[in-house]
Amino acid sequence: MSHHLDTPLAAQNGQLYLNDLYVFDGERGTVFVMDVNSSVTRADIKRGFHHEARYEFKIHFDGADLEELTYRVAFGEPDADGRQAVTLHALTGTEARSDAATGELVVQGRTGEVVSSDVLRLWAGRITDPFYIDLDQLATVNDAFKNGAKLDRSKWRPENAKNSFAGTTVESIVLEVSHDEPMLRDGAQIGVWCTTKLATDAGGWRPINRAGHPMMWPIFWPTDTDFSDPANARHPCDDLKADGENIASTVARVVAANGTAPDPKAYGWSVARQVYPDVLSYRVGTPANYGFAVRNGRTMLDNAPEVMFSLVLNTGMTSGLTADVTQGARSGTFPYVVPA
Repeated sequence: MSHHLDTPLAAQNGQLYLNDLYVFDGERGTVFVMDVNSSVTRADIKRGFHHEARYEFKIHFDGADLEELTYRVAFGEPDADGRQAVTLHALTGTEARSDAATGELVVQGRTGEVVSSDVLRLWAGRITDPFYIDLDQLATVNDAFKNGAKLDRSKWRPENAKNSFAGTTVESIVLEVSHDEPMLRDGAQIGVWCTTKLATDAGGWRPINRAGHPMMWPIFWPTDTDFSDPANARHPCDDLKADGENIASTVARVVAANGTAPDPKAYGWSVARQVYPDVLSYRVGTPANYGFAVRNGRTMLDNAPEVMFSLVLNTGMTSGLTADVTQGARSGTFPYVVPA
C-alpha cells in the first residue's frame, strides 16, 4: 500500500517540517544546524527522523543563484531503542543540485553518537529546543498581517512574556565542517538553506519544506500546515520573481496601516529584496549574528522574532525575552545542543 504522498495527511508529518536553521562558527569550523519535528503542539508526535526522507543543507558561494555544495543526511528505521542509522553524503558542483546524484559517502553512524571524518563531524538526535518566543505576540503580528491592520498589542505586555517553547523538544542535525575544507575556508561568503525531501512512489524525490531566514513561515504562511504553498518546493533563485510582489504588498499594507513607512510600497519591496532569495548569508570564520544591524549567519542566542517583527513592521519591537530563557538548551562544545 502506498504510504508516501498520496494524501494530504502523509505530508503533515512533523519529521519533515523544518523548525529552524542555524549557521555559525564553532570550535573547529562552520556549524550547520537543522531542527525538525517540534513537540510544541504537545501532540503525540512520532519521534526521530523520517526513514524515507532526505535532509539537505544547500550551500551557495559568492552570491551565486545555484548551490555548489550539498550535505545530504538520511536515516534508517528506528531500532528497538528508537535509534537510527545515519549517513552523510557530500555533493559538489552540478551534483549538488541533482536528486539523482549520490555524491560521496563521508560518514555513517547512529543517532545520539558523534561521527566524524578528517574535516567534519556530525551528530543527530532529539534535543531541548533552543528557540524562544511568546506565541501570543506572534498571534498579534499574524492578525495585523492577515488583515493589513494596525498592530493591536493591548492584550500583550512584554513584561509578562513567556517562552512558549519552554520544555519542548526537536530533532536536530548538527554538522560542523572544518575550515580546512577548501570550499568552506575562512573568509568564504556563503548562502545557506535547508530542505526536506520525501521519496515518491515513482522513485523520485519530492521537496516537502525548506528554510533560510527565520520566521518566514510563521509570518507569511502561518496556515500552511499541509505543505501546500508553492514556496515549499520552489528553489530560492525563483523566490523574488515568483513571490516578491506578494511579500512586498503584504508588508506595504501593514506598514501603511501602522504609519511606519512614508512610502509603504517602496518599503514593502525593500523587505522582499532582503528576505528573497530565502537564503541565510554568512561569511565563514566570522562571528555569526542575526541582528538588527547585521544579519550574518544565525546563532541559537539570536532573538530572531524581534529582528523579523521589527523588519516587517518597520518599527522596533521587543519580544520581552532574552536568550537567558534557553540557557540550558545550549552548549559551548560540540554538538552545541543539549540532548533530551
